[in-house]
Order: sequence, then structure tokens, then C-alpha cells
Amino acid sequence: MLEKILGSVLKFLPLIFAVGFLVPVIAQGTEALGWMPPFGLSTLTFALVIGGTWGLIAQIKGRWI
Repeated sequence: MLEKILGSVLKFLPLIFAVGFLVPVIAQGTEALGWMPPFGLSTLTFALVIGGTWGLIAQIKGRWI
């Protein structure tokens, strides 16, 4: 039972890492550098788009680079 739950959670580890780590780092880095996100997006929305896309690509391809 526990193995099934852990196995299903670990399948989505790249997305979890992207949302839990990359998104806050991108958002804080954008604010610290004083950059304005394009198209009038908020900093968090911009970070979610960039980090989420990168995590999704890593999820599909199986690698980050």
C-alpha cells in the first residue's frame, strides 16, 4: 500500500521539485534583480510559467537539460 503511494508520488518528482523549489527561486530572483515580467504578468505567475514548463519538460523527457 505504502509502496504504491510512494511510487505514484515519485513519478511526479520533477514537477514537485519545479513547483516547490524552482518557482520560488525564479520569483525571488526576478524581484531581486528588479526585472519586470512581460505581458503585465505578476512575478509569481511568470515564475510558475517558466518553472512549471521546465518541470513539465523534465517530466516528459526524463532529464533536466
